[in-house]
Amino acid sequence: MEPRTLGASGLRLAPLILGGNVFGWTADKATSFRILDRFAERASDHGKVMIDTADVYSAWVPDHKGGESESVIGEWLRTSGKRDQVLIATKVGMLQGEGGHHLEPTRIAAAAEESLARLGVDTIDLYFAHQDDAATPQEDVLAAFAKLIDAGKVRSIGASNFSAMRLKSALDLARTHGLPHYRALQNEYNLVSRHKVEGELQNLCVEHNIGIVPFYGIASGFLTGKYRSAGDFGKSVRGGRMQAYLDGKGPAVLAAMDAVAAETGASLAQIALAWLAAQPGVTAPIASATSTEQLDELLGFWDVALTADQLERLTAAGA
Repeated sequence: MEPRTLGASGLRLAPLILGGNVFGWTADKATSFRILDRFAERASDHGKVMIDTADVYSAWVPDHKGGESESVIGEWLRTSGKRDQVLIATKVGMLQGEGGHHLEPTRIAAAAEESLARLGVDTIDLYFAHQDDAATPQEDVLAAFAKLIDAGKVRSIGASNFSAMRLKSALDLARTHGLPHYRALQNEYNLVSRHKVEGELQNLCVEHNIGIVPFYGIASGFLTGKYRSAGDFGKSVRGGRMQAYLDGKGPAVLAAMDAVAAETGASLAQIALAWLAAQPGVTAPIASATSTEQLDELLGFWDVALTADQLERLTAAGA
């Protein structure tokens, strides 16, 4: 696959984004460094590589407070000297600010400084509003991002976990008031969870050239075929999430993927990512890995060329 341009951001990147949620959590520092080294090495021929993280990673772990992933990535950037080879995406707004406001301007300004310090960089390439904040006027949020862009601390901004209505209103306000436009959308999207992107939101992104960078591209591991019954749930810390997939379209999707795997020789994870990368508006899926072997498998999706018939069968199975 050739490098892709992320919407109207001007950012060119390899067509897989490395998810950093595992760094400092299920991947310790040494393992994280190996994965990051491998990603930079393997993906460099496909354009600059993008690493996606957030200030909240991994606050859900006992004794963690958030920022652990950014700190690991920052140390890797310093010791590897590879800052010029990578694009850094991080997020603000999942950790609450004063009064419960996730995206209050002072919270954005403070969080950006904290993320820049942990990452050890001068500029965040892509800065996401991690979730919508109905309590803070959208023009105030965009104005706070504008200050960061004007100061050279952020290159471009994105929206994560936004609805079509709220993304459209943000775009309208940006146009009316001369404020920055969201250039990327990061929502959950995969073969067994499509409702958070497809339809009005996806059409809006295509119309306005907003690059979609979906998370949970392999549905927390379900689309690897690892969880085919309740007896498989104990295979990882994410196993408890799988029942909903098994109760829904999951079995039909896995059956369609098994058939495509037999035809192509690709793994199920590679098929899931190849399907996702072929969807309208999608620039690059996000996927995380806890070993270099797992990363190599994910990157192998670049060599998978699904036919129109195969894409249609996969789409129909999850409809």
